[in-house]
Amino acid sequence: MTLDLTVDELLTTTRSVRKRLDFDRPVPREVLMECLDLALQAPTGSNAQGWQWVFVEDPAKRKALAEIYRTTATPYLGMPKPQRGDIRDQQIDAVLNSAMYLNENLEKAPVFLIPCLEGRPERMDAGTQASFWGSLLPAVWSFMLALRSRGLGSAWTTLHLIGDGEKQAAELLGIPYEQYTQGGLFPVAYTKGTSFKPANRLPAEQLTHWDSW
Repeated sequence: MTLDLTVDELLTTTRSVRKRLDFDRPVPREVLMECLDLALQAPTGSNAQGWQWVFVEDPAKRKALAEIYRTTATPYLGMPKPQRGDIRDQQIDAVLNSAMYLNENLEKAPVFLIPCLEGRPERMDAGTQASFWGSLLPAVWSFMLALRSRGLGSAWTTLHLIGDGEKQAAELLGIPYEQYTQGGLFPVAYTKGTSFKPANRLPAEQLTHWDSW
C-alpha cells in the first residue's frame, strides 16, 4: 500500500531514517522489487544501464557488513565535528546521535541494499566520474523515494567503502571488485510511523549564483 503523499511532500519528507527503522518487521521481497522497478526508470548515461543491485537478507552477512562499516564509522563518529556558524550547527548533535545509533544497530535492519555500477571511477577524469555517478545515484534516490511512498525508509551510508572496506564487502558478497563499484550501503526497513517533516536547510538564496560565482 502506498501513502497518500503529494510530489512535494514526498520530496521534502524523504529523510535519512535511522532511529525510526523498524527492525522487527520483515520486508517482503515483492515490495523491494516494486521499488526497484520504479528506480530503474531513472536516467543513466548513454542508456547503458550498467547497474547491479545486491540485496542482503542473510543475518550472518548483514552482521559481517556491519562490522566492516564500523571499522571506519566508529572512529569517524568520534572525531570533532566542524562548526559552520549557521543553522547546520543546530543539527549536529541530533545527526551524530542518530548516526551513532545506526552504527551500533546496523545489522538489525531486515535487509541491506548495495547498488553497484560497472567500472572503477578512480581511473576516470572528473567529467567521466560525473557521468559515472550520474548513471547510478538518480536511480538510488528514486529507490529511496519509492520506499518512502510505501512506508519504508533507509539511510544513505558510504563509510564501508573507505580503505579496504569495499573490497572486503565485495569478497563477502561475490561482487566482482575490478568490474563493479559499490555506491553505498542502505539499511532498509519499514519505519516506525510514516509522518516525517522537512529538514532545516540553508535558504536557496544563500547558495545560488547567477551568471558568475
